[in-house]
Amino acid sequence: MNIICIGPAFPLRGGIANFNTALCKNLLEAGHQASIISFSLQYPGFLFPGKTQYEEGKASAGIPTSSQINSVNPFSWNKTVRTIRTASPDLVVLHHWMPFISMSLGYIVRRLKRKPACPVIVIAHNVIPHEKRAGWKSMSRFLLSACDGYIVLSESLLEDLKIFTDSTNKACIPHPVYEQFGEAVDRKKAANRLGLDPSLKYLLFFGMIRKYKGLDLLIRAFARMRYRVPDLRLIVAGEFYSGEKEYLDIINESGVGDKIFLRDHFIPSGKVRDYFSLADLVTQPYRTATQSGVSQVAYHFGVPMLVTDVGGLAEIVPHMKVGYVTPVDEEAIAEAIADFFEQDRAAFFRKNIQTERQRFTWEAMTTRILALAQEVTTGK
Repeated sequence: MNIICIGPAFPLRGGIANFNTALCKNLLEAGHQASIISFSLQYPGFLFPGKTQYEEGKASAGIPTSSQINSVNPFSWNKTVRTIRTASPDLVVLHHWMPFISMSLGYIVRRLKRKPACPVIVIAHNVIPHEKRAGWKSMSRFLLSACDGYIVLSESLLEDLKIFTDSTNKACIPHPVYEQFGEAVDRKKAANRLGLDPSLKYLLFFGMIRKYKGLDLLIRAFARMRYRVPDLRLIVAGEFYSGEKEYLDIINESGVGDKIFLRDHFIPSGKVRDYFSLADLVTQPYRTATQSGVSQVAYHFGVPMLVTDVGGLAEIVPHMKVGYVTPVDEEAIAEAIADFFEQDRAAFFRKNIQTERQRFTWEAMTTRILALAQEVTTGK
């Protein structure tokens, strides 16, 4: 099949770009003709909360990519429609992750639906935004109601989709494991690269820092552990997207600021494996969630996880098998962390991760997308 994947890609950074690139790569490896149409401008600077939208380094080799969608320039939307029609794809797969992007992508989809129509499947990473703003429903509906088929990455999102569509062309496929960050390295080597002591124990909070991710809960839970696990440290590796002063105040008030290593910047792809190779436990104390790419990076590197019981996180991390599922509560988070180290559960969880990760394959994702495309095309 000739498949066009619409969504961010290198040099744009972030989880959706990682997913889109990995999906296109696996479609190519499966023998399909696949390419990416990405954004020339994803967000206007005043709307982007981070320091930069771009990642340094090199693009993945062999993945045809065109950066031409300007999210605020309708002329680029029309150009993209013409590009797609010229390519005559059998299928378009695009990504929905926030309402703002839905306007440009919704316009493109609606133009593609004119005869001769091209089937469009959307991968809905989020349906209801973590941080709601005025008009989000109308913007999301503009895209989601126009698509032919829907892939979600957690069961909770199937229910959310009912707000926008009554289509039965839906499927839930768990987020596949991310493998593009390389293999794990020796713990001492990783520690040396990061300037940390390999003899200590480490919790890892990884990714952009926003209110819904619950870093404040984790810091307070970590402070409860100062005497129970005295050689425990917390690594916070990610850029502040909101509330930097609030978190710094919590760290200062916690009394464990000297045990928290704050790497408050975007972590480039080449450094990801060092953090996960050093981590004993990856912590995701989220207040809300759909699913998480961080969990799938942890699966790749074989690192046990702690998640809160929100969204689809519990579907990904079986409790007491590969890690912990706790309430959104700092005391419960602290007790799970204590159990992990005091009961020495690392080896048991790591062994189970090797089996459990087999649920999360890109082959399953691509197979289901193609099957759904067939259902959309034939009406069966």
